[in-house]
Amino acid sequence: METLKMHSLDGVQRNIELIGKLFPNAITEVKRNGKVEHAIDFDVLRQELSDSIVEGREERYQFTWPDKKKAMLAANAPITATLRPVVADSVGKDGTPGGFDSENLYIEGDNLEVLKLLQETYLGKVKMIYIDPPYNTGNDFVYNDEFGMRGEEWNATSGNYDEEGNQIVGRLELNTESNGRFHTDWLNMIYPRLKLAKDLLADDGVVFISIDDSEQGNLKKICDDIFGECNFVNTVIWEKRYSPQNAVQWFSENHDFILVYAKNKMIWHPQLLERTDEMNARYTNRDNDPRGPWKASDSYAQAGHGTKNQFYILTAPNGKKHYLPSGQCWRYTEEAMQKLIQDNRVWFGEDGNNVPAIKKFLSEVKQGMACQTIWNYEDVGHSQEGKKDVKSLFPDRVPFDTPKPVRLIKRIIQLSGQDDFIAMDFFSGSATTAHAVMQMNAEDGGHRKFIMVQLPEKTDEKSEAYKAGYKNICEIGKERIRRAGKQILSAVGGRLSMDGVRLDTNSTLNTPNSTLDMGFRCLRLDSSNMENVYYTPEEISQQDLFSLVDNVKPDRTPEDLLFQVMLDLGVLLSSPIEVKESAGKKVFNVADGFLLACFDHDVTEETVKSIAQMKPYYAVFRDSSMANDSVATNFDQIFETYSPETVRKVL
Repeated sequence: METLKMHSLDGVQRNIELIGKLFPNAITEVKRNGKVEHAIDFDVLRQELSDSIVEGREERYQFTWPDKKKAMLAANAPITATLRPVVADSVGKDGTPGGFDSENLYIEGDNLEVLKLLQETYLGKVKMIYIDPPYNTGNDFVYNDEFGMRGEEWNATSGNYDEEGNQIVGRLELNTESNGRFHTDWLNMIYPRLKLAKDLLADDGVVFISIDDSEQGNLKKICDDIFGECNFVNTVIWEKRYSPQNAVQWFSENHDFILVYAKNKMIWHPQLLERTDEMNARYTNRDNDPRGPWKASDSYAQAGHGTKNQFYILTAPNGKKHYLPSGQCWRYTEEAMQKLIQDNRVWFGEDGNNVPAIKKFLSEVKQGMACQTIWNYEDVGHSQEGKKDVKSLFPDRVPFDTPKPVRLIKRIIQLSGQDDFIAMDFFSGSATTAHAVMQMNAEDGGHRKFIMVQLPEKTDEKSEAYKAGYKNICEIGKERIRRAGKQILSAVGGRLSMDGVRLDTNSTLNTPNSTLDMGFRCLRLDSSNMENVYYTPEEISQQDLFSLVDNVKPDRTPEDLLFQVMLDLGVLLSSPIEVKESAGKKVFNVADGFLLACFDHDVTEETVKSIAQMKPYYAVFRDSSMANDSVATNFDQIFETYSPETVRKVL
């Protein structure tokens, strides 16, 4: 049986493996701290790339800032944290409190650590990422990542334990303009998070990032660095205010930016937006053409773009001759134009004497329109609408100051892809993205899933949120999802969307909860379930070794262990989980038999045999779980007999 590593992906090791696939001769082995490790032979790599290397003081184009190298290392360094399920805070698909069958995830914790933990499980699986990070206006809190710290020093400073040893998560610092590292701190915060986020995107994935003028220029350069300038799609201008502010020194700002980058611009293309009634009203059927409504378009083109075959005198069906205006040519050659006339695709007016026009039929145009880069508040909402969205759920007190409108995020979701994908927001805030995903699913019968990540930042004691009983932002986000789910289920029952648009009566949502997922699984970032001896056995003295009965921390549950195993093996955290009993032992069946796990003690051959007979892809046990030496000795033989292909792991 193999031992699980129980830590996040090592970004450096992955990069070495990727380089090795391209240049296997550049991979070598070195002995460090008594261990043989794979490493890159830069002398060999330099020879392979000899014409493309920039060294020393040679001038080059680059975007850099203090501690950029540390920010890169922060993204690559593995961690031994885990995500623990919080069933009490979770909500079932049908809105049942404490239910745990939802495919949506709400994760509490520092997003840098969470993104690392998700690297293997969600690598290349997220279709759309939307984030609304701190704008760095001088009044924002930014994450203090303390790049150079590890182990006990990191735990004491950055967020796992306070001075009394109580668990805390993350540390925020106010980034004021008087700070000498004003831009640097913000860049060091956002860079490793975006670097990790890129790896989670599917090849046809896309990221949307809200920002204002404070850091828009720097964010654009960072995204060019991480995603590649070639994958920049556009900068969207969102009209966030509907009226001017007069009490300003210079200009009344009424917009924010949304930067759009694709993982691969050649693969991802935005979905078309629905055509409006106003657009369709431009098409009429003045001659009762059986092909339906049409719109007249110009039959001329600029002469400079035409060939000699596009200069002629056109004779209409009634014999009238039509001459070209100066500087114009016909759009089509004479032969092509005659075919169009015969097919009744040229309109000469009611009496046949008008200047010819080409008929464009509504049935033949794209059933949608390309999205423009200026988003008016009439189409996607404004900041005040965002507050109204929240107020409709929290009528007594609005617990969040700057929520984005649901319609804005719905536009982003609509552009991102079809109706079955994972959407992520790792600066979740008031959970507008989760609200929008559920709303879109209710309206079009889609099966989109969300992953929300939010640091449990404490609310100000003077704030409306604190007065309403919400001690941190996560409590606000979770409660909003609960209330939005109830509101959507109620609206679906009445066949109306939250925007007042009547739902498709042919939709699969014939009952309020037929396919809708109005819940979420709540997970919380914490230190590893494993004792230090699991990771560094060489540092444990013989005396301490005797005192360690188990390598699992005493306060951790089997459910805690299951989720760390799922992270380690790359099993989706939204997978269905069924609990069964075998010979009196609890067995977790994950993803319909893909993973079977038993973490109980005193496991007998009967339990091992029953698991092997189910032929899982993975079977996981605790290292100390076997009832006696006989069970441990026969373990592999049992699996070889009933399920030799099963991958067996222990922790």
